[in-house]
Amino acid sequence: MNNTITQEKLDAYFKISKEALDAARDKFDEERLEQAEDFFDMASRYHEDAKFFLNDKQDMVLAFAALNYAHGWLDAGARIGLFKVTDSRLFTVD
Repeated sequence: MNNTITQEKLDAYFKISKEALDAARDKFDEERLEQAEDFFDMASRYHEDAKFFLNDKQDMVLAFAALNYAHGWLDAGARIGLFKVTDSRLFTVD
């Protein structure tokens, strides 16, 4: 059983979350721009929270949780079409 949050695991999640943020950044559905911006803002804030928890609070558990929330917002936005993305490695879009 794998029940340990390691720095390597966090680094991998930070990398993929940043990649997903970058991929969604300019791919908003123009017809639902306000909702897309809101979802993206929430994802960005959780990503920043993860950095704060890791760097300022030295709390790997909360950092890991915040990264999962960040990616959850991105995934949900992609799934309902707020972000016009097609990369199934980064998003659940297929």
